[in-house]
Amino acid sequence: MKIIDFVDTLAREGELMAEAAEQAGTDALVPTCPDWRVADLLRHTGAVHRWAAGYVGDRVREPGPFPDAPELTGPELLAWFREGHAALVRTLGEAPADVECWTFLPTAPSPLGFWARRQAHETTVHRFDAQAALGVPFSAVTPQFAEDGVDELLTGFHARSRSRVRSAEPRVVRIRATDTGAVWTVHLSQEPPRTVRGDTDAPADLDLTGEAAWLYTALWNRLPLTGTGTGPDGGIDHPLARLWTETSPII
Repeated sequence: MKIIDFVDTLAREGELMAEAAEQAGTDALVPTCPDWRVADLLRHTGAVHRWAAGYVGDRVREPGPFPDAPELTGPELLAWFREGHAALVRTLGEAPADVECWTFLPTAPSPLGFWARRQAHETTVHRFDAQAALGVPFSAVTPQFAEDGVDELLTGFHARSRSRVRSAEPRVVRIRATDTGAVWTVHLSQEPPRTVRGDTDAPADLDLTGEAAWLYTALWNRLPLTGTGTGPDGGIDHPLARLWTETSPII
């Protein structure tokens, strides 16, 4: 996907998130983020948007803390969220392609590409949360975007030393997107997961197979991965699926 595609997705997803949050109300519980209400969701995402815009807009080369989110509720909090979201979209859209700034995942060809991609997925996943609070089905994402979100999660977030997805004995999980053809082979051990893009000769202990959109929402823990069924509709009854659900969540 191109940078402009991520920026356009970020713009659309932020609007969807704000609409769902407004309809749900800032006091509504967020079932996909235990102990959070919609107000917490808006404060978190709004702070992340401002944090990201600061790196790109000010060419910041060293990591810094999230900005404080205001203790607002209701329409005032929604207005604050929308303001920060619009500023981020504008900053990413106007930044030069060769802008230099800090990033934290080696999963994009440039800093601008990193932040556009990361914030598109950040906002989409939290849009799922807002729609979960509202109690409506998740709006669709394209297969290509969903595939990219799975790839960022596996080769970016869970390649880091802080990933808690560990196995006492070596195990292999193979993930297949039936609609895009993407395949990931995830090697689990006592070290951080090691993901290889594509099929390998390593026999899999668990095969996760489904459309890219289901893999995206399930692996980001926004739809159930585990359950008593045998696939996307009923979840998967397998120790490694339970391991993922218990140790992989990222807010």
